[in-house]
Amino acid sequence: MDILLTSTLVVALAEIGDKTQLLAMLLAYRFQRPWPIAAGILAATLANHGLAALAGAELAGWLDGPWFRYLVGGGFLAMAAWTLVPDRLDDDQRTASRHGAFLTTLVAFFLVEIGDKTQVATIALAARFHSVLWVTAGTTIGMMLANAPALFLGNRLLRVLPVKTLRYGAALLFALLGLWILAEAGGLV
Repeated sequence: MDILLTSTLVVALAEIGDKTQLLAMLLAYRFQRPWPIAAGILAATLANHGLAALAGAELAGWLDGPWFRYLVGGGFLAMAAWTLVPDRLDDDQRTASRHGAFLTTLVAFFLVEIGDKTQVATIALAARFHSVLWVTAGTTIGMMLANAPALFLGNRLLRVLPVKTLRYGAALLFALLGLWILAEAGGLV
């Protein structure tokens, strides 16, 4: 249960203000159909994060040892720094809408999520916990928790939520996870 909760919280917080959340708002504005967009986000996240978790768990199996834990811990600290940098949706990431809300969302989210901080976090979480299923479930729940309000409330949400504060909270969570893993690797915990 710790794996599911940790994975959910890490990704939900990291997703606040992320380019995929901005993409969700853009798609909600363009299509005015939140349910097919939510289904597209769910399908894309399951596929993308499932592959990322599989890669992370496999890497952990091959690279076991304290030096690998140092690498994962350092990765979380890097994620903390990366989270402090606000994302924006570039013009070239806007996807044509001729294929409908679901398919456009599915393809756009899968592609935009490649190399994104939530995908990197999924790899690191799977490497840390050695659980593809629970990490994928948790990161997908986190992605949906962060994006559903963006879909259904859109720009009204941005006026109410202190995005900067949430970004700092996410960075703190990543930093704490990184320090915890480094302390474990060094035998301090």
